[in-house]
This record gives sequence, C-alpha cells and structure tokens, in this order.
Amino acid sequence: MSLISQNAVVKRRRDDSSEIENNLHLKTMVSSDPIEVIKNQKKNRRERSEQQNDAKDAAAKQEKKNLTSSLFGLIYSPPVFGAEDGGEGEEEHDASEPVFFVDRSVDADTDRLIYQEDFVSHEKRPAWVDEEDEILNVNIDNTNRLRKMKKVAGKEGLISGIEYASRLRAQHIKLNPGTDWANSEVDDADDSEDESGITITCQNKNSESDDILRSADNLVLKGGERLLPGILEHTRLMDANSVDPSNAPIHSVQFHRNAQLLLAAGLDRRLRFFQVDGKRNPKVQSVFINDCPIRKAAFLPDGSQVIISGRRSFFYNFDLVNAKADKIGPLTGRNEKSLESFEISPDSKTIAFIGNEGYILLVSTKTKQLIGTLKMNGTCRSLSFTEDGKFLLSSGGDGKIYNWDIGMRRCVHVGVDDGSLTGSALCTSPDSRFFASGSSTGIVNLYKKEDFLNSKNKKPLKIVANLTTTVSQVKFNHDAQILAILSSMKTSSLKLVHIPSFTVYSNFPNPNANLKFPKCLDFSPRGGFMAVGNAAGNVLLYKLHHYQNA
Repeated sequence: MSLISQNAVVKRRRDDSSEIENNLHLKTMVSSDPIEVIKNQKKNRRERSEQQNDAKDAAAKQEKKNLTSSLFGLIYSPPVFGAEDGGEGEEEHDASEPVFFVDRSVDADTDRLIYQEDFVSHEKRPAWVDEEDEILNVNIDNTNRLRKMKKVAGKEGLISGIEYASRLRAQHIKLNPGTDWANSEVDDADDSEDESGITITCQNKNSESDDILRSADNLVLKGGERLLPGILEHTRLMDANSVDPSNAPIHSVQFHRNAQLLLAAGLDRRLRFFQVDGKRNPKVQSVFINDCPIRKAAFLPDGSQVIISGRRSFFYNFDLVNAKADKIGPLTGRNEKSLESFEISPDSKTIAFIGNEGYILLVSTKTKQLIGTLKMNGTCRSLSFTEDGKFLLSSGGDGKIYNWDIGMRRCVHVGVDDGSLTGSALCTSPDSRFFASGSSTGIVNLYKKEDFLNSKNKKPLKIVANLTTTVSQVKFNHDAQILAILSSMKTSSLKLVHIPSFTVYSNFPNPNANLKFPKCLDFSPRGGFMAVGNAAGNVLLYKLHHYQNA
C-alpha cells in the first residue's frame, strides 16, 4: 500500500475523532445530569470504536484490491490514468466498458490499416530452410539404400539437395500410406479398400464426424482389430518351461481360458503347469503319470479338468480343483490299443477319440463312459468340432472330409479334399466360417465352410504349399486372422498365414531362429501369446504385438 493511501486513511481518522469530540462537548453542555453524561460518554466511545473498526476494514479491503491488481493485472482492477490508487481523482470503472481495445492504426511505411488477419498466412510454409540444400549434391548410385529413389532405370548420378529432399518425402509417403484420416481436404467419396481387406473411409471435411477431437471410433475399430499382412511384429520371450524344462519331446501345449495357466506335456510322463507372464514364467505344479507317456493333454473348455492320453487303451482325467488324477478305461465294448488322439467339444460335453478301422468313439465328459460311435470308410487321422459342438469334421486315409451330426449320430455330408491323398490335420475357426485341412503331402487347404457343404464347387479358398512334409497340426487364433501350420518332420517347419489376405508372413520364423522340430502349438485366448513345443523339450514363447491382451 502506497504512502498516499496511508496518509489519506490517517487524515480521515483525525477528522472523525474531532467530530466525535465536538458532539460529545455539545451533549455535555446540554445535559447537566451526571448519570446522563456518563451514558452519553459510553455511547460515544462505542460509536468511536465502531467507526475505527470500519476504517480498518476499508483499509484492509483496499490493500487486498491493490495486491490483487498488482498480481493479476487489468482483469481484476483496470487502472485509471491521471489518478493514483486511493486518490481523489480515482473514478469507478464501468464494467460494461472493455478493458482493452484493438489498435487499427495506419502503418507509416505502407499507408494501410494493420489488422490481425494480416499476420495469418494461408500458405503452409516450412518452419526452417537449410540454405546448404541449394549447393548440396547427392550421388544416389554409390549407396545401395538410395537406389530405390531413382525415377528412371540406369545411372542418374548426382542430384541436388532440394531434389533429394523431395524424393525422401515421396518415399516416406509411399511407405506410410495410413495417414489419410489426418487430411482434411480429402473428398467424402474417396472410400478405398486395400489388399488386406481394410476399408478406409474418408468423410467430408465439413462433417462433424471428421473432427478428430470429437471421436476416434473409426481409428480404434478399423486400425486396432484388423491385422495387417506382410510383416508380423513379434518378440521371442523366455521359454515358458525354462524353470523346469523337459528331457523328452513336448507333444501338447495349451493355454487355460484364464490366459495365465499353460500346460506342457510330453513323453517324460510329466504334466507341468506354468503361470505365463513372459518374464519369469514360474511353475505352478507338476504331475507324474507313471504308466502313460503323454501323447496329448488338453483342458476342458470350462477349465475344470485336463484329459490326458497316450498310446494306451486307457486315459486319465486330472481334476484341477482337487489336484487328483483318475484312470479311466478301457472303454466298455471296445478293444482299442491306443486312445492317443482326441478332440473335446466346445460345450465340454463330449470327447471324441480316434479308434481303429475308421471308428470315432464318443465319450461323455460327465460320466466318462462311451455314449456312441461313428464309422468312416477309411482310417481316421484327424478330428475337429464346430463352434457350437453340434457337428464334427473328420478326415483320414481316403482323402475325404466328413461332416457328422453329433446329436443324430450320422454323417450329413462327405466332400473330397482337393489334391489330398491322406488327411493328417483338421481345424475349424472359432466362428466356424472357415476350416483348414492338412495332408501327408504338406499341402494345407483353406475352405469356407458354407461353400464346402452346400456348393457343388468345393475348391479351396487358398492352397498353402509352404510345407514339404506331412502336416502335423493346423490351428486358428481366437479371431481367425492367423492360421498356424506346422510339420514335426522337419526343423523350423512352422508358418503363419494371414487369413484376410491369404498370404504367409515372411518374417516368421526368423531365419536365424532354430525352432528345431516343432511338435505342437497354441495361441492364448486373446492372441497375445503363442507357445510352441518342440522335440528338444522346450516350450518357445512368443509375444504378438498386435494383440494387447493375453
């Protein structure tokens, strides 16, 4: 608070005091009663005290106002020129009047009005220009990585720095075409679909939905769920069974539906459970089956039990809740030597075992008893249930694919597998739209289920000929965008197929990676992990970066 303000307050206090004393003197002269005089004196002192308190409050408010004005500027206390704060020339400011004004004065050099719009340029100018680009020359023939910037075949020799920068920008746009959504000048009719099946919709620039700050639904739905072909972004993690590796081939790996538990089983007769986190992968439990080298182990889809089988006439049922293994079999009425291969229906009601002489044995998961049989013309080699569990596909030695109605216990369709002599692997996509069949020649045929069952033309959508030995397993991931195919008869014989474009990923497996002899694989429930068991007793673990969750 300035000295002028302090003096003004003191002067006011003195004037008030002298006025009170004069009033007191007059009242004393008028009243001659001593009691009345005392009452008047007390009343005057009380009034004087109240006036002093009011003056202190006013001074404090003024000091607070001055402090606010000095800290926050003109918004709270616009200055009045020609008068000091608290002086006699101070005037009250009208709240309706603006506290600033726009100076539309005349520029002395150009003799024209200066407006704010004059400083806004509608042309996109570079933020910085390198003067050396005009004198720089680049030889694109001497460097191999620069030859892709040639416009004509042959030798171009030296090009200027400006031309070199222009070609670099063109190359960047060519390699990164997915930024059309950021261009506000695209036409609303410019809707295109690329080779991968991804539709890019460009709306009118005047549309409210084009405002990226309002919504990003199109970006999330179209860019986040669709997997792109060509290159698969993946990372090799620590082996899933690195804490307790096996000294025998791994024949089964499978993720639990909670995506955290992974089972691994093999010929060492041990069933191991691991908690998969990609870093330590600690072991949860290990179960030793004394009389059964494990050829296959699988969770029930409801996650309560594990079915364990080998080259034996019986199988085991392991209860996860009670940690108890029960031996079941041989099956009543059947003289089977091996129950090593089976499939479980998605509804967790039926187990289908491959029997002798083309028989398919149906066993109830509740009673563990034989409830029915199916008979193929040739030998049975592979099985696959549809998503609802009502139909079963089978293939085998006659090169045909059978479609069975589980409820009616009969075959409803038979089709020839194109180019197949002996079927060796089958798998149905989670949505039952596609199914893949592998053969002893290494050929994998991909079919659309409805076309194969209803149409006379049963040609496959895609024939994958990347394997040269017998196909051991085919497996779709959870959203049917990846089909994994493997053969256990050749090292690193594993390929991943991009389903929307029907192309094989060129970077998997890595040429330097030694998968040895892959035996089995599985995807996690949401696609984030992929586990591969090999003949060396290792369970290789991969992270697929496109999928955010395991």
